[in-house]
Amino acid sequence: MSDAPHVVAICGSLREESYTRTALGVALDAAGRAGATTELLDLRALDLPVFDADAQDAGDAPELTRAVREADAVLLGTPMYHGSYSSVLKTALDYCGFDEFEDKTIGLLAVSGGRFPVTALDHLRSVCRALDAWVLPYQAVVPQAYQAIEDGDVTDEELRERVETLGRRVVQYASIEADPESFESEENVGA
Repeated sequence: MSDAPHVVAICGSLREESYTRTALGVALDAAGRAGATTELLDLRALDLPVFDADAQDAGDAPELTRAVREADAVLLGTPMYHGSYSSVLKTALDYCGFDEFEDKTIGLLAVSGGRFPVTALDHLRSVCRALDAWVLPYQAVVPQAYQAIEDGDVTDEELRERVETLGRRVVQYASIEADPESFESEENVGA
């Protein structure tokens, strides 16, 4: 068994030529160069119906939750839709819970056609904190992705460095010792 941390990235975009998937690939490559094993969970390949609390093992949910639970760190990548993260990523996160995220290191990445995809990351940060995950203070954004990504690669050097740094940081902090449970986590038990 390897001591290398295992990093899983969840792509919250269903587009065939997704800028989010491209950026996550750059982050995962950097994580791999930093010594991690990596895996991309492409939500296009998973059958995840809209979450129903009475059917928590629907479709490929067990595969998703197993992969997240077994990871040492998770990268969440999303396009920004209407100031927040994508519905497909929301559905994936709804299938997960404390068993998957508690004390786990999380890195956040967002892309957008406009200038400021940061609010999507704020919303993801809140979700992850509610699950007692340890969210990196460092996050990466790719604004105006149509100008920064070409032919399946992040071609804007400054943005590429930010995305690669995210990949390295998620490996660097994959084994961080988590703080004691928060008051919020004890109150956040679901409906």
